[in-house]
Amino acid sequence: MIDFREFPKIPRLNRTCTITEKIDGTNGVIHIEEHSDGQHTVLAGSRTRWLAPGDDNHGFAAWVHANALELLQLGPGTHYGEWWGNGINRGYGLAEKRFSLFNTARWSDPVVRPACCGIVPVLYEGLFESGAAKMCLGFLKDSGSQAAPGFMDPEGIVVYHYAANSYFKATIKGDEEGKHADAHPKKERKPQEHKPKDPSKGGRRKEDLPFVGYEKRKQ
Repeated sequence: MIDFREFPKIPRLNRTCTITEKIDGTNGVIHIEEHSDGQHTVLAGSRTRWLAPGDDNHGFAAWVHANALELLQLGPGTHYGEWWGNGINRGYGLAEKRFSLFNTARWSDPVVRPACCGIVPVLYEGLFESGAAKMCLGFLKDSGSQAAPGFMDPEGIVVYHYAANSYFKATIKGDEEGKHADAHPKKERKPQEHKPKDPSKGGRRKEDLPFVGYEKRKQ
């Protein structure tokens, strides 16, 4: 017999969530491994691969290498965040690049986290409701980025749903169309001109067509 696969439990929607600002940078991963001799290995990665100073992604691996001792405060494990700022996507008007951790519940205290790291800005914490997500999107649109105050073109929000252990995102612009919607705007179709048909070209004119209606059939 084949192995039985149990249908997973469905988490309840109306549970706690955290809504943060979605920063338009590039995904960064820091992995710390502790060895039995007390030594550590610190790795840098992007969303899809491991990086090295010679095979980098916007200088993230070089930054991790330069701050390795301080980053050990994160502890063993894999830590995810956004590498953003100067020269990366929106840029946010910054002269430098920054790394913001995603796990706001763990790293919200600046005394605990490494000084070289920030966190993504928290906009809402509480029971999930679509109204809260819309409120946060409207707040960013009107007030600008909370990660880089004064920058008035923020990207959107990320919703972390604790019961589902899943992330969801929504953008201020082009959310229905998906990624790069602004880069590929829909082309407007010009209205087609309907020229009147010349009855002298092709077919018989209407007045020459035989009558085939009800009155004709009665005869």
